[in-house]
Order: sequence, then structure tokens, then C-alpha cells
Amino acid sequence: MTSTNGRLPDADVTESDNLLTVTGQQRTDEAAPARTAYLVKQLELAVRAHIDAAARPHGLTTTQYTALAALRRIPGQSSAQLARRSFVSAQTMQELISGLERRGLIERTQAPTNKRVLRIHLTEQGERVLDGVDGEVDAIERTMLADLDPAQVERFRDSLRLCARRLATFPRT
Repeated sequence: MTSTNGRLPDADVTESDNLLTVTGQQRTDEAAPARTAYLVKQLELAVRAHIDAAARPHGLTTTQYTALAALRRIPGQSSAQLARRSFVSAQTMQELISGLERRGLIERTQAPTNKRVLRIHLTEQGERVLDGVDGEVDAIERTMLADLDPAQVERFRDSLRLCARRLATFPRT
């Protein structure tokens, strides 16, 4: 089917039950289900967009929120540790830390055993800002998981952890 200009019309593409539908036609030529990695990326992008929207009114990006949340879970991390836990490069983390420190959300202190290592901690103001975003992130998670029962949520979380651990030990090509 072509439009009056000779091009194919814009397709309405959806995926349901592992069948791709394009302008009302089902692809049945051994339609493969979407790759798990693709589904994980779709979820990551959707979560990221929602967290961006939740963090923005508090003056944070998703990456800054992730770093602050990681500091709450494990206070006193070094910049390198925090970069790994926030999924950014060491250089990006240095810039992020400088900005958070200027805003009074974190503070850095020398490690007692190695004066070259700076340990990062949330300030009271950082805790307050993080608390402000946490409620919204909780709501995002509740919405995301609403169709799963508690046992399914635990299996989902366990599966994600197992997959992450496996890839952490798998050599990259």
C-alpha cells in the first residue's frame, strides 16, 4: 500500500504477544520475540524518562539522583566507587561531585587510612533533596510493578541481580 506521493504511509507499529503488527498486518514469518536485552533497554529508557521528570523539579538529573541514592545506601564511597555504582565514567563523576558539593548536597573528607582518597557523604541538605525525590521514585516503581504480585516482583528483582552478576563476570568482546 502506498500513499499518494508514492511512499509507504507511516506505519502504526506495535508489538503484542511477540507478533509485530505493521499497519494492521501481522508478521508471521517465524516472528522472533524481542530480544531480552532490547526489552531491558526499553524498560531502562522508560524508567529514566520518569525519574528525569521526578528529579527535575528538585534540581537533579537522574544521574545525580542515582549517585545520591548510592551514597545513602553506602556512605563514604570514593569517587571511583560511586562512578561504578552510578553507571558513569570517573571523569563524569568528578564533574557531578563538584556540582553536588557546590550545592551543599555532599561533602568530601579524607579517608583516615589514605589521605589521597576522599570519602563522599550526603549532607543534611542532600538527604532532604533525596527524600523529596524518593517518594516520586517509589510511585514510579509501584506503577511499573502494578501488574505483578509480590512473589513475581521478588523473582523479577532476583533475576535482574543474577543477570547483572553474570554479565559483570563475562568478558566483553
